[in-house]
Amino acid sequence: MRWVFCAVLVLGLTSPATAADLDILRGPQIPATPPLTVGPATFTRWSGFYAGGDVGYGNANADFSGATQSLVAFVLRDTTLQAEDAPSQWPVLGSTNQNAMSFGGFVGYNTQWQDLILGMEANYSHAPFSLIAPTSPIARTTSDSSGNAYAINFTGSGTLTASEFATLRLRGGWIVGDFLPYGFVGFALGVANTSVAVTGQGIQYTSGAVGVCTASAPCVPFAINNSTGANNEVLYGFTAGLGVDYALTQNFFLRAEFEFDQFKPPPGILMTVATGRIGGGFKF
Repeated sequence: MRWVFCAVLVLGLTSPATAADLDILRGPQIPATPPLTVGPATFTRWSGFYAGGDVGYGNANADFSGATQSLVAFVLRDTTLQAEDAPSQWPVLGSTNQNAMSFGGFVGYNTQWQDLILGMEANYSHAPFSLIAPTSPIARTTSDSSGNAYAINFTGSGTLTASEFATLRLRGGWIVGDFLPYGFVGFALGVANTSVAVTGQGIQYTSGAVGVCTASAPCVPFAINNSTGANNEVLYGFTAGLGVDYALTQNFFLRAEFEFDQFKPPPGILMTVATGRIGGGFKF
């Protein structure tokens, strides 16, 4: 019985920490599962400087309907006829358009926040447009509050030639795999030669009735001639458009885009240019 008593005494004095170290007292052990870790998402690199070239096909439209207004208004300034009937507002010229091939280049810089791209780009394009206004001679009769009647005939001409265009864009895009769809807005510049002329003949009938001329109410003929024009005139306007870049490799990419530009030269010609382009570039 002595050895039984000694064994019970030893087990009673053993500390829990010591007992925990005895294999015979351990239950089945479950291995710890390592924590699940997810790495950061990776996106195609578009940040930094880039440059490239493109070719395209564009359509230019020029609206000459307001081009003669200032010319006629200047000739008829301070007259009752202009103040009351405003012949300067009569549309003498119309609108025209032309298609042309284009080529150019671009350089820009992108900043990247994961899949969001913001950047700035300068774009140059050469596209030879020569726009000639259709002439719509106009003849009208009118009268004023002084009792005079008028018969007036207007005709005119207008041309605009432009080939050099540049834009400065703010660009934003969203990365989709190797694609970068983007949109842009910005400032547009152009260089053009413009020429606008207007010619008019009229008769003032002091009798108050068109075609009635008497000694006491004579007919007074008058003429209107004025013109304006400039060479290498700078055009100002805005640009907007959409496009997509595709990363062929880490450094080379392809591009397709559509651009809309609008200009308003000083003679009052509203000019728009719509261009589709394809090209390629290099990311530094």
